[in-house]
Amino acid sequence: MGQPQCIVIVDASGVTLGQLRMRGTRFLSLKSAAAKARTAASIGAPSDTIAEAARPLIAAATGGDVTGLAGGLPIRVAGALVDGIGVGSGSGAQDVDVARAALLAIGADLP
Repeated sequence: MGQPQCIVIVDASGVTLGQLRMRGTRFLSLKSAAAKARTAASIGAPSDTIAEAARPLIAAATGGDVTGLAGGLPIRVAGALVDGIGVGSGSGAQDVDVARAALLAIGADLP
């Protein structure tokens, strides 16, 4: 895709299990990827399903730990929520594509 990415995996409680930052990613992308992963794990749905009107309030209330930006997906195996993945540094569509590819690679359910 030609766009360096940051990828963060959290467990179902939002604790970081692993992260990767490719050289050349955008400033603060690792932070946004972590917020996307925590959001997806917290709500059990893609991070961009947070209502538009609620996004600034939730971001402020959580110190930026929850976001409505695209790129966070829940990781479900056989329907059970186990983790969350967040991807950042590309466009929202690129971030979602990378997250979906990761879910496919590990055999997780797609949202």
